[in-house]
Amino acid sequence: MGKRSNPRMPEDTSSRRDFLKAGAVGLAAAAVPPTLGATGLSSSVLGSGLAHDKESPLVVQRQGSFAAGGSVLQAPGVFDATSATPQGQTLHGDHVYVQFQIPPSARQYPLVLWHGGGQSGMCWESTVDGREGYQSIFLRRGYAVYIIDQPRRGRAGNSTQGTTLTPTPADQELFVAWRLGLWPSFYPNTQFPQGAEALNQFFRLMTVNTGPSPQGLVTDGAAAAFERIGPAVLVTHSASGVLGWITGIKSANVKAIYAYEPTNYVFPEGEVPPPEGNQAGQAVPMADFLKLTKIPIVFEYSDGIPTGDTPSPYPRVENWRLRLRLGKKMIDALNRHGGDAQLLHLPEAGIHGNTHFSFADVNNIEIADLFSDWLKEKRLDKRGPAK
Repeated sequence: MGKRSNPRMPEDTSSRRDFLKAGAVGLAAAAVPPTLGATGLSSSVLGSGLAHDKESPLVVQRQGSFAAGGSVLQAPGVFDATSATPQGQTLHGDHVYVQFQIPPSARQYPLVLWHGGGQSGMCWESTVDGREGYQSIFLRRGYAVYIIDQPRRGRAGNSTQGTTLTPTPADQELFVAWRLGLWPSFYPNTQFPQGAEALNQFFRLMTVNTGPSPQGLVTDGAAAAFERIGPAVLVTHSASGVLGWITGIKSANVKAIYAYEPTNYVFPEGEVPPPEGNQAGQAVPMADFLKLTKIPIVFEYSDGIPTGDTPSPYPRVENWRLRLRLGKKMIDALNRHGGDAQLLHLPEAGIHGNTHFSFADVNNIEIADLFSDWLKEKRLDKRGPAK
């Protein structure tokens, strides 16, 4: 793979090699959010090798979509075609929506991309400034790519339980929570795409739950999707992190998990560590936890997370400091029980300025390369039928 230029990165990439060889990257001793300030991206960044080849056509052998799992709500009575009432009728809902693209001679393990909280699969399709997202990047690299919308969200919005939707402004809070900066200014070294339209598109990624989202219902749907897809690598983001762990427990077809900034963690019963502030682990039976030790797992975290003992004055940033600490404890628990779990903290690997959405930041090709290298290291990139 050719070397890509990034003016924000040092030439020494030994930290990234260490991640792949040694299996872990330590937490930074005292990384804090960069100094507040507005920024723009230089033309050297926008015109660097990070851009994809826009002249090369995407080659798709087959594409489509389907629903998996779900339930059926049956109204009492007998259906009467002359009456406009629900009696005797059914409502199909609570399923997962799956969109897929498969290239010719696909690699043996597809990638299943799962959005985070308040998001849909749209976040994987393209970036907010119009560059290719993981859907196209990894299709170009020979992977079948499946994007899911979890039950009662996005294109899987049909719910058999109602909810009350109350419009609540929160864009500025999310700007801080997802570590773009401190509103209205971006962090000076941010990798977030610049410009008013990019920010507009970013805020419009958000969507609502159309009903309650209990963990069991959501993960049953995801497991049903894996039953149809077959053996595959699961890629989670943020709130789908814990849902990914549970889906990996439920489905033997989850062959690996690459988690971008997971927000919740599981531990064996009797081994749940004390909470880190307002962040607490979830207990699962030991037999279930051991299933996660049979597959390779990565937690990847970006920049702007304090890693020392001093709390951040910004509550939503402080949550990330606590999550990072608790995530490290889950990794330790997995490896203590014979697992293959790694933590990649991008600043420790010499990659700075990434947000909660590193896979869609300006340097998302470099972020994708880290994932590709790991897939190769774990022999998950071979072509041919899955084993």
